[in-house]
Amino acid sequence: MTNSSSIQLESFELTMGDIAKADVDALHALSLSVSWPHRAEDWQIVRELGQGIVAHDSIGRVLGSAMLFDFGPYFATIGMVITSPRLQALGTGRWMMDHIIAQTGSRPLGLNATHSSKRLYQSLGFNAEQVVYQCQGEAIAPPAELLPPGTRLRPIVEADLAEVAALDLAAYGADRTLLLQRLIAISEGLALVQGDNMVAFALCRRFGRGHVIGPVVAMGDEEAIAVVRPYVAERAGGFLRLDTRQQTGPFPQFLMRSGLAIHDTVTSMSLRQVWLHGDGRPPADGKPLTYGLASQALG
Repeated sequence: MTNSSSIQLESFELTMGDIAKADVDALHALSLSVSWPHRAEDWQIVRELGQGIVAHDSIGRVLGSAMLFDFGPYFATIGMVITSPRLQALGTGRWMMDHIIAQTGSRPLGLNATHSSKRLYQSLGFNAEQVVYQCQGEAIAPPAELLPPGTRLRPIVEADLAEVAALDLAAYGADRTLLLQRLIAISEGLALVQGDNMVAFALCRRFGRGHVIGPVVAMGDEEAIAVVRPYVAERAGGFLRLDTRQQTGPFPQFLMRSGLAIHDTVTSMSLRQVWLHGDGRPPADGKPLTYGLASQALG
């Protein structure tokens, strides 16, 4: 497949453009066409955090998008890959992905594939690793429970960025300081502290139909529940979402009891190097684990 800046697809001639210059309302209309929940405001945030392309036709309609998010020099994720329904199966997705991958050099890549896009990514050499469970619904206030022994909750402030980023790095495996700085600025945040050490954190922000909790990083299920529970209680009766790779154990059971049932799944996939290690459960070496994704595009 060519990496040229234009492509002819049946009666459509598509031209590639910079996503930063695209009209945000046109991007919003594109995501609505495939039933994605992103608001125009959500598009603004991802454009600040990454770079990407759009495919538009001869009269300027945006009919496709793809984005790249850099996390240090050694890892990046691909996301917001959307093709207008009228052009699906005509090669638009492959054309955009070829262009994005060509910009990444030899860096390992990760992405979260929808059911409809998984075959495309497999044809590009991506390997399936773990399932992400999109848990959402009308939040149900959970019963109050004691925090893990010797811990306390406190709000996250901007001065906590370095400690939040260090905990996230240990769990995620790549430096997401710039992403976390932006998310802290637009989110509510809670840290679980034991002595002088942060052992878990969660951020909660407006997204789509309501609010999303993520990222969530913790040393174990008990700690993850401790930082998520206050947001569920606060937003009881409202729409809440959390994307997790946890299928079994106390944490997903807590989500289910809190009204956040599994709505859909995507598949975490990688190219050039394994992205996720283990089986999604807390590692035996005492390292933290990502219990809630920042988003499907960002991991």
